[in-house]
Amino acid sequence: MTTDSCKVLMIFPLFNASSFWNYKEACDLAGARYPAAPLGLITVAALLPKNWEVRLVNRNTELLTDDDFAWADMVMTGGMLPQRNDALRIIEMCRASNKPVVVGGPDVTSSPDLYSAANFQVLGEAEEIMIDFITAWRNGDTQGVFKAPMGKTDVTKSPLPRFDLLKLDQYLHVGIQFSRGCPFSCEFCDIIELYGRVPRTKTNAQVLAELDALYALGYRGHVDFVDDNLIGNKKALKKFLPDLKLWQNKKKFPFEFSTEASINLADDTDLLRGLAETNFFAVFIGIESPDTDTLVMTQKKQNTRRSLQESITKIHEAGIFVNAGFIVGFDSEKGSVAAGMVDCIEDTAIPVCMVGLLYALPTTQLTRRLLAEGRLFSGGEQTQSGDQCTAGLNFETNRPRRDVLNDYRTVLAEIYNPVAYFGRVRRMGRMLKRERAHKMIRGDLRSFIRLLFRIHRAGPGTAKQFWRMMLDCGLHNPKAIPYVVMTSALYLHLGPFSRQVVREIDREIKDVDEGRWHAPAVKVAAVQAAELEPAA
Repeated sequence: MTTDSCKVLMIFPLFNASSFWNYKEACDLAGARYPAAPLGLITVAALLPKNWEVRLVNRNTELLTDDDFAWADMVMTGGMLPQRNDALRIIEMCRASNKPVVVGGPDVTSSPDLYSAANFQVLGEAEEIMIDFITAWRNGDTQGVFKAPMGKTDVTKSPLPRFDLLKLDQYLHVGIQFSRGCPFSCEFCDIIELYGRVPRTKTNAQVLAELDALYALGYRGHVDFVDDNLIGNKKALKKFLPDLKLWQNKKKFPFEFSTEASINLADDTDLLRGLAETNFFAVFIGIESPDTDTLVMTQKKQNTRRSLQESITKIHEAGIFVNAGFIVGFDSEKGSVAAGMVDCIEDTAIPVCMVGLLYALPTTQLTRRLLAEGRLFSGGEQTQSGDQCTAGLNFETNRPRRDVLNDYRTVLAEIYNPVAYFGRVRRMGRMLKRERAHKMIRGDLRSFIRLLFRIHRAGPGTAKQFWRMMLDCGLHNPKAIPYVVMTSALYLHLGPFSRQVVREIDREIKDVDEGRWHAPAVKVAAVQAAELEPAA
């Protein structure tokens, strides 16, 4: 049987509602429903035959209806670890409705056995293997597994994402991608397992075409380069930035950019200048720990042999503010790490810090090591929040578990105290040398007014610290005001969220103290070794 047309319902699963990254309050200020748009699904949509009809439902922003199911010939879903629970629910719904369901994405690729109920699995990067799936579907196949070699896909053949499928006003920002992969080999990271250690980049023309498409749809404002490490291929990036600057100039700078990069960005003054001149305003950096022994053990050596404070200051002074990731629970921690981590965060004046408990992801060097050492816990794979703030330590820790948990809750409590948080915002605001003023877009003033009325909701003393910070920024660096306002808006989520996590961790500590917590059984290496082999 040959099928020449198809109605494809793409469903983006729910993320864990209780998550560091779920900035509902900040979204509400801007009239949005969710922070980020689903770039992966709209890229897959662009790989489908032109005569196939595609409908996208994002369960984080809208309801999935019976009419959607009735319309569809096929359902496509999948995503990341924090979406696993809902992705599995969607598969169950499809099987109950006799709808063929196709799954893909990083979590499916890492843990395919958990998604065995789906009719089809697309494992790895989709560009090279979607044609195989389409051929199988057209031939009448009802099940199959299609697997791409890891880190080998030629991203210059990646199609223009179907931005037209998005309801753009539902999101704080829209993502595009320049490169895949990272040159480093951090033990706890699964990026190198999924996308390889040789960063592959799109052509300049490809990326500019994506920006053209967004511009033509009327989108303006925040665009996030979702690269795992934007500077992984510095040579290619340096060739791209002049073209991006020309494009921005021609269009009168309609976009402001954010991204993720490694700390060695601070070593390259020319690259920093190039990012600033093209209107990058924020970068997420994985710092993980201020302890050199920990960084060496986890193979994050790019963070050693440098002053973190000087590096972050240099990035701030280039007009780009830093968000950062920190992790508690490494084997190399010899004693309490709370004071050192808090001091590092304060010294670097980084307001937004994602502090998490170490979690052994399914396909990482860390997981393979813990498995070999007989320390990786079994069970719990089917239901997983995937958020390192509320789930983590899925292994026997070197230090007493209670001590690790106590350090973690101490760091969160201290850095998200309003005095500490807005103190860092104030110091960051003084350093942020923005050459280009923020371009006001529709809704900015309304969002600011809403923030003024709601800032007190983030906890006692917050409003006072906010106004003190705003006055300081107005006096010393008015160009930074839009960016300190952004970080203030995030506190509407981060303040209450951090206190919620502290309460949860306090309950875990109490369970340990009162003997109610017992370590789960560990996985047996001989049984699990095959599924945890590194990607080819």
